[in-house]
Amino acid sequence: MPRPSVKEDIVAAALKVLHQRGFNATGVQDITDAAGVPKGSFYNHFESKEALGLEALARYWQGALGNLDVLKDERTAPLARLKAYFRRLNDLGRKLKYRPGCMIGNLSVEMSDQSPAIRESLVNILGSWSRAIEACVKEAQADGSLRRDLDAKSMAAFMLNSWEGAVLRSKVDRSDAALVAFEKIVFGSLAK
Repeated sequence: MPRPSVKEDIVAAALKVLHQRGFNATGVQDITDAAGVPKGSFYNHFESKEALGLEALARYWQGALGNLDVLKDERTAPLARLKAYFRRLNDLGRKLKYRPGCMIGNLSVEMSDQSPAIRESLVNILGSWSRAIEACVKEAQADGSLRRDLDAKSMAAFMLNSWEGAVLRSKVDRSDAALVAFEKIVFGSLAK
């Protein structure tokens, strides 16, 4: 009888542990312990912790893609969609008491100088994420609810970059003050 594959268990455990602890503070043993599998099982499925990190990051992004649907909901005005999207993200941070934060942001800080492969994956993810926001920004500019004197691509990148910074600060302060300031300042200064 063939042995069942434990790859899915390892990826799910890696996603959770890497998100909570970070890449460098997590060992292969931590991941296999969390998955409830022998350490040797890891090497049956992954050539390195970096390879598993890439797969966990991709899995995290796949989960985050569902949240982007609010930006595409044409039944709601574009500015309201942008506000609802970031409010949903901020509410998630509050619910989790600002820990562990955004895995994309966490790995951007931790791994961009250590792993070219992870950095490249982050570049692609952040680009896709920014483009999704940009599409909604363009709609809001077209209906006159957002400023038109700024480039939509720059505005979207600014929103995403500011939000990631607010998440980072909320982790440090264990407070939603940075998230509240993000919403107030971003939408107060960009909306018409």
